[in-house]
Amino acid sequence: MGQSGRVLFYSGVVALTLLSRAISLCGLEPPSEDSHDTPEAHVGKGYQYEQNERYEEAARQFLAALAVDPRLVRARYQLAICYFALGRRPEARQEFELVQAETGFDPSVTYYLGRLDLLDGALESAIARLKSVTAAPPFPDAAYYLGSAYLKNNELELAEKSLRTAAELDPHDFRVLDHLARVYQKLGRWEEAEREYAHSEALRQRYNETARQAVDCSRKLETRAADEARATCQQLFDRSDTDKLTTLGMLYGQHGDYADAVEPLALASQLDPDSPEILHNLGLTYFRLKRYAEARRPLERAVALRPDFSGSSALLGATLYALKEDQAAYRVLDHAHQLNPADSDTASLLFETAVLLAQKELATKAYTQSLHHFRKAAELRPADAQVHRQLADVYRLLGQRAQAELEGRAAERLSPH
Repeated sequence: MGQSGRVLFYSGVVALTLLSRAISLCGLEPPSEDSHDTPEAHVGKGYQYEQNERYEEAARQFLAALAVDPRLVRARYQLAICYFALGRRPEARQEFELVQAETGFDPSVTYYLGRLDLLDGALESAIARLKSVTAAPPFPDAAYYLGSAYLKNNELELAEKSLRTAAELDPHDFRVLDHLARVYQKLGRWEEAEREYAHSEALRQRYNETARQAVDCSRKLETRAADEARATCQQLFDRSDTDKLTTLGMLYGQHGDYADAVEPLALASQLDPDSPEILHNLGLTYFRLKRYAEARRPLERAVALRPDFSGSSALLGATLYALKEDQAAYRVLDHAHQLNPADSDTASLLFETAVLLAQKELATKAYTQSLHHFRKAAELRPADAQVHRQLADVYRLLGQRAQAELEGRAAERLSPH
């Protein structure tokens, strides 16, 4: 099959459903329930629920994964995050402490335990934990929470220092300046307090204005001509604001304007190169423009950052397939299928890749490898007579006559009469 035929197959059979679901990490459809009971499948479902902020359902999936394999630390970590998001602090603490016992010092676990200490009023412990991760913070707001702990503990000079650091790390976070104003107020530095309160309020208003602009942009893209809509949407274009750029790129992408989505998403990925959401959406945009070589890099990075999220793996697999990187595509698609066995589109593309590899290997007399890939194809589509017929051929070439006869009979039984 030539390059154009391969892409046409994917576009016609798999891409429409897969990509409509993968519009962004924040907009994925919830996973369908099925009978697959592997840890990978439960973790994959959990991630999808988590991305939709459906933390109760996500927690159930991570618990199911741990029921099958209690040693799955990454599932326990995500379960702890779900409990944290749900406000179930004792359960969250218990799970984070179990992860910590398994992994030793993990900055992200220490960060969450510090935040739990802060919420529970254990200020000395919160300070110790959050202070230990600020040299290389796992999340940008670690300095903000450390400053908040110092403020609550009335250690005002240290609070000011931490909050100043937080403001440098995220100049758009109005919470930081609000707390900094409170520090100055307690120190009797009234003019500085008022200045920071005013700055915080301006940022809050800017945040609200961004939300309004996003709504206006979406409406214009739905109801007006492209040029008129673009004039409104470009108000969100701010080279220094990751959130605005990401929002703009996603809005363009959701409304089919993929060419205009590239620039804001590419700029956002430069500002925040470790965001799997931004990288996924940038890769998705390049894919929709059929710029597969450019889609590959951000998708590989997104998968590396979040290997248990099936959406990015499925899209990377499709990209590699379009680039005729069949062996690499097979590995990635097989992983995506393990994470979400109910996704029929990923299963279809994995089947196509397995058959393609098996036929190539058969032609080069690599019979053992060909057998492996034909068996995977048969596992994916057990009622496909042609696959069983080809399996029979490979078994005969390997001298395994009994297996060849079994596959031959299966092919005859499944062939239309």
